[in-house]
Amino acid sequence: MLETTIAAIGPLDESAMSTARQLQARLTKPAGSLGLLEDLSVRLAGLAGTCPPPLPSPAAVAIFAGDHGVHAQRVTPWPQEVTGQMVGNFLAGGAVVNAFARQAGATVTVVDVGVATPLPTPDLTAADHQPAGGAAADGAAPGGASVSTPGGVSDHGRDDVPRLVDANVRRGTRDMTVTAALTRDEARSAVEVGIRIAGELIDGGAALLITGDMGIANTTPAAALIAAFTGVDAAEATGRGTGVDDPTYQHKIEVVRAALLRHAPDPTDPLGVLAAVGGLEHAALTGLLLGAAARRVPVLLDGVIAVSAALAAAAFAPDAVNAMIAGHRSAEPGATVALRRLGLTPLIDLGLRLGEGTGALLALPVVTGAVRVLHEVATFDSAGVAEK
Repeated sequence: MLETTIAAIGPLDESAMSTARQLQARLTKPAGSLGLLEDLSVRLAGLAGTCPPPLPSPAAVAIFAGDHGVHAQRVTPWPQEVTGQMVGNFLAGGAVVNAFARQAGATVTVVDVGVATPLPTPDLTAADHQPAGGAAADGAAPGGASVSTPGGVSDHGRDDVPRLVDANVRRGTRDMTVTAALTRDEARSAVEVGIRIAGELIDGGAALLITGDMGIANTTPAAALIAAFTGVDAAEATGRGTGVDDPTYQHKIEVVRAALLRHAPDPTDPLGVLAAVGGLEHAALTGLLLGAAARRVPVLLDGVIAVSAALAAAAFAPDAVNAMIAGHRSAEPGATVALRRLGLTPLIDLGLRLGEGTGALLALPVVTGAVRVLHEVATFDSAGVAEK
């Protein structure tokens, strides 16, 4: 699946981009006056292969949740069980991402790809759901995936009810300072979970995907991934995550540095990098990005976890970046390092560092506006407006 997905990822359609540039030049506004929105609309036309490109609606948020063995190194004061508790909060509709998704009219799908604490077994399973996969390992849930909604209520016809997908590859990663976080097979399984989820959401009608994540301590592997793929020092890639104090922050940098020194990950081997220092949600997000790019559907990136996964996706397939839109600039310093390497300019900068998909959701109206201009704004000729 991974190889066929990568093979399906191609360059932007130059003819559609040329048409979009010509249309932008004829619209009733000064040339270039919409700044980055014009560039974005042109790129989305190239991705879709048509001008104007489809409106990015409906949008679907995919939140991948996993735990991390490096939590044992005390890189965060938050207890690991918060990951599973927050999954419950997502499903109950009580998190910030739920509020923002309701505002944006986006669906929310929560994917357990590596939560350490077993989640409640659903009472009912959506009968028409295709398994999202995930290899059982080291106490992981056996078999394929299942989908449920809060209280076991079917989600048929209820776009506002978050879904849970059970695709647990293993109950959290290993401690990357001691051994590889994942085996290559486990990393591949997690990537392929993301590919399957992308396909299911797109087949279900999603015109744009939004990355979400949940995992206590997951900014530590994100920093390691960013340093591995960009070559920057651990200090430049590592941030304060949930807001750790100075001693914990310095310790966190040393933990990232130690993991990189132990494994010396090769950035030309993205699966190996994900296995050595990544997380299950990072790997699954990598797959989501690859799966969307293969289907030529845009993905709105959230924060530092998403952009660390984006670096892995770009290492697998450089053209995958064509489908990526940087929703916002996370306050985590590694996010700016990663965005610079990817060549992506964030649409908003509000000092956010929550994750979950929150910053990307706030940027969704900007993306919609960029595309709507090509659909609805009159040209000088059609409006009878004189040009300079």
